[in-house]
Amino acid sequence: MGNLNGKGYLVRRQSEVQPVPCPCGSSVRIIQRQDTPVANLHVTHIQDSRKHYHKHCTEYYYILEGSGYMEVGNDEVELQPGTTIVIDKGTPHRGYGDFKALIVGIPAMVHDDEFFCE
Repeated sequence: MGNLNGKGYLVRRQSEVQPVPCPCGSSVRIIQRQDTPVANLHVTHIQDSRKHYHKHCTEYYYILEGSGYMEVGNDEVELQPGTTIVIDKGTPHRGYGDFKALIVGIPAMVHDDEFFCE
């Protein structure tokens, strides 16, 4: 299934991971592809991201806090805590406003699977 440190499980706390800049804002990449190819898990602070899509990764966004909007394809979805959006691979999207989202990518995203629309 995946690496998971060779133990069959992995424990990682958000406080143990340094945020990194990304096209969406700032992301805490708690679980990444090197941990397991099955899925990644990020907590991302989004204010104004660039419209992009992924060829191989479906993303599940769960809004934790704040508010804003997600442009998905030709639609605009209002975001508030508790909102969930599933974005299929190949679907252009971008978030804006000021919100934090738990993002799960399946399969785990690779860095060269992000293509900008502009």
